[in-house]
Amino acid sequence: MTKQIDRLRDIMKALRTPVTGCPWDLEQDFKTIAPYTIEEAYEVADAIEREDYVELKSELGDLLFQVVFHSQMASEKGYFDFDDVAGAISNKMEVRHPHVFGDEEHRDADAQTVAWEEQKAKERADSGSEDKPVGALSGVARTLPAMIRAQKLQKRAARVGFDWPDVKAVLSKVDEELTEVKDATSSGDLRHIEEELGDLMFVLVNVCRKSGLEAEDVLKKANAKFEGRFEAMESAARADGIGFETLSLTDQEALWQRIKGAEKQ
Repeated sequence: MTKQIDRLRDIMKALRTPVTGCPWDLEQDFKTIAPYTIEEAYEVADAIEREDYVELKSELGDLLFQVVFHSQMASEKGYFDFDDVAGAISNKMEVRHPHVFGDEEHRDADAQTVAWEEQKAKERADSGSEDKPVGALSGVARTLPAMIRAQKLQKRAARVGFDWPDVKAVLSKVDEELTEVKDATSSGDLRHIEEELGDLMFVLVNVCRKSGLEAEDVLKKANAKFEGRFEAMESAARADGIGFETLSLTDQEALWQRIKGAEKQ
């Protein structure tokens, strides 16, 4: 395995070697490569979702290459290299698992989750200074998908006591925010509509969190359900010899209800 890692690092160095390297690779920097890194992470998740483990091997390789790419660019600038990256994560994992690498008692999964979050909070606090203090919400990556980031922000706030007592209280806030969305929509003020819709969506994420659900997963399943029903409507229309797009909205809605009804049978 070490030989293969070394081979991959040598390939990356060759691609970034001036004159003889790849012109495209030589033009890149951290910001231009970052979108590819995010894309590769999603492709790993997609392969796992589809349980395609042959594809997963390939996608994990693509993601590893992103780490090597960033590490090579950092090495060229004297920031750090791949060994520093591997060393840093190794150190972090040992510190965060004292029940495995230290002398603490063994923990169950729930206890480990609590300890993990406590250790991360300590690390964030230790990284602060008087000029740049670390708050409860510090360190939540701004590039996360908005739904995931919203839930992480809410969890962080809840840890310091800023939270709804129960899901019922959040649902009351949903009603309040929905009324404000309706009022904003009536005004026709696009910025106001955007603001109120954002508030409503943020509160709905809170409903998911207080219900013990991941908002991103909830929406993902809703997307899949809509996609499945829509494709079933198109197939049903084709079976009837009709183009779905030629149907009136009333007929499309009737077809939608027909598909929903068939799901319950």
